[in-house]
Amino acid sequence: MGPIRGLRKKKKLERKLDSNGTASDSSEKDDAIDWWDDFSKRTNGLHSASKGLDRFKSIFKVSRKTFDYICLLVKDDMTAKSGHFTFLNGRPLSLCDQVAVALRRLGSGESLVTIGDSLGLNHSTVSQVTWRFVESMEERGLCHLHWPSNEVEMAQVKSKFEKIQGLPNCCGSIDTTHITMCLPASDPTSFVWLDDEKNHSMVLQVIVDAEMRFRDILTGLPGKLSDRLVFQSSNFHKLCDKGERLNGKRLELPDRSEIQEYIVGDSGYPLLSYLVTPYDGKELSTSKAEFNKRHTATRLVVQQALAMLKERWRIIQGVMWRPDKHRLPRIILVCCLLHNIIIDIGDETEDGDVPLSIEHDVDYKQQVCDVFDSKGAYLRERLSLLFI
Repeated sequence: MGPIRGLRKKKKLERKLDSNGTASDSSEKDDAIDWWDDFSKRTNGLHSASKGLDRFKSIFKVSRKTFDYICLLVKDDMTAKSGHFTFLNGRPLSLCDQVAVALRRLGSGESLVTIGDSLGLNHSTVSQVTWRFVESMEERGLCHLHWPSNEVEMAQVKSKFEKIQGLPNCCGSIDTTHITMCLPASDPTSFVWLDDEKNHSMVLQVIVDAEMRFRDILTGLPGKLSDRLVFQSSNFHKLCDKGERLNGKRLELPDRSEIQEYIVGDSGYPLLSYLVTPYDGKELSTSKAEFNKRHTATRLVVQQALAMLKERWRIIQGVMWRPDKHRLPRIILVCCLLHNIIIDIGDETEDGDVPLSIEHDVDYKQQVCDVFDSKGAYLRERLSLLFI
């Protein structure tokens, strides 16, 4: 990702929220409550969900607290020249209406026509409002996607990872997932997007912290590329190779040797001085087998994050019907930003939010990469010796 903008804007917006995370002005609160009551009465097909706040969250995938924050975040963009967005009865869409439409589209994955019918809108209005929201979020919400910016923040990340299964100095967990697409046979570029599983897909690579927050993402590349090639195409890889990332405080081990900062990945990634993968083979020593066990448990966090991302923002879960391949990466980015905002705001996770499975790439086989360097092998060996 490029330089992160908007950190000051995020703090300014947060100051507008009270301790409950909603708009501080009481009249704004009342208007929001009135909006939801009115909106739910005016729409069709949204009444099967549970009642009250749970019903709101089941429809829009976020709590009221987070919804209010998102409205503040995109307010300037969404209210500028928005008068031409109207319901079928001629009533103009308010800011809350527009955010609701966009979140419904991203969260349900339903067609433009289906959403339009349920909300009393023309399908073209659903499309335009959603895209305006995406354009606003990819700028205004980018402050919620950043690599730890100082030693204190990184120390907190490391501490939380070590509490999972005892891997010290770990800064992240990496994995990829495929966003599948249905492309017409007449598309002259369709072969570019055909992956090894015979699906047309776009890949998303993420690095998460121990709280399932996305810290770095890469998307837009064809799903036919291996995890190794995707990683080597990333800016994160380039920064690490230049010594500008994962270059923080080294950890001194009991034998006085030191290990640098690193992330963990599965067997599809190369073993590098800053990317630790599991040992291969069945006949492993006790320490190596124990390391693999802890390594696998530590990597669960990224699998859970990707499964939750796709479960909550279902526009990227199933097979997308003839998407605009230039716009799709921006939609994926915004889904990732919304995922992080939910974590940053502190939305409580309910049972319905947590996928029953960590499988986020159904029918995709585990990739295996045999690329490694000696420094990566040394780092993995030093870590495994901690578990003798």
